Amino acid sequence: MKTPLIDNLQYARFSPKIFEQMRAGGVDAVHVTIAYHESFREMVLNLEQWNRWFEAHPDLIFKGTSAACVRHAQETRRTAIFFGFQNPSPIEDDIGLVEICHQLGIRFMQLTYNNQSLLATGCYEAEDTGLTRMGKQVVAEMNRVGMVVDMSHSADRSTLEAIDHSSRPIAITHANPAWWHKALRNKSDDVLRALTEAGGMLGFSVYPHHLAGGSDCTLSSFCEMVEEAARRYGAAHLGIGTDLCQDQPDSIVEWMRVGRWSKVMDYGEGSASAPGFPQMPEWFVDNRDFENIRNGLLQTSLTEDEVCGIMGMNWLTFFENSFGAAP
Repeated sequence: MKTPLIDNLQYARFSPKIFEQMRAGGVDAVHVTIAYHESFREMVLNLEQWNRWFEAHPDLIFKGTSAACVRHAQETRRTAIFFGFQNPSPIEDDIGLVEICHQLGIRFMQLTYNNQSLLATGCYEAEDTGLTRMGKQVVAEMNRVGMVVDMSHSADRSTLEAIDHSSRPIAITHANPAWWHKALRNKSDDVLRALTEAGGMLGFSVYPHHLAGGSDCTLSSFCEMVEEAARRYGAAHLGIGTDLCQDQPDSIVEWMRVGRWSKVMDYGEGSASAPGFPQMPEWFVDNRDFENIRNGLLQTSLTEDEVCGIMGMNWLTFFENSFGAAP
């Protein structure tokens, strides 16, 4: 069977149009954000919406819960949708909700968004105190049930402690190396070495705030960065997590960055003059453009097998080892 194409992070304004574009682009699996700052009950409402989409568009998408779903997606020419949280808010202050959320189909959870959470410290905080007591217990519980620890928006000490404390490899699903583009959300060489040496995965983001040159970043620059990351960390630990926010209104940026914790806009990596979504690079606008990335990577020194791994096989292997209960 051919190599799967997996995008391990999107927060698009999903619609039949996007589902059709996934199929046109040959995307076999997508990890979608099901919650930013939602409570447990609010998250369940988002699950209800997805259930309606699964019912209405069974020829395009279905709910993914295991690695086998990726192969089933290939066999049936559909896209498997995997769920994740960008914030631990849906588990509230109840560790028992970790297992409940896994039973509902959640397979990824970030320990923080940009702020301090009950579990760890986000990358925008001035002081990083690492994993909290609850955070250490939640990581152990996520390991037990088969939910992936995601540290994409977390600060360095918290990320390093999560890597060390977790009994299973963790993921940074959508970020880039800080040595290529220095942004608060991108990850230091020390973090990426620790992540990959422990068997973890990095998903490269194409969100312009994470790219050298922003919206004007060239495909060759992006692919050369991936090539260098493969040299440093090993190609087997790399994948794609585009952070595609297609068709979202600019107003959703406020929900992403602020939630309910602030009365004022937190511009984060954006600017006060342009608080909305940045323009995507011309070589990646929607799910039909993955072939551009594949072709660009094939122009580097990476082998065809390494490129196939980055485009999906590495995530599939990670899924196989991550979504089931701990032995």
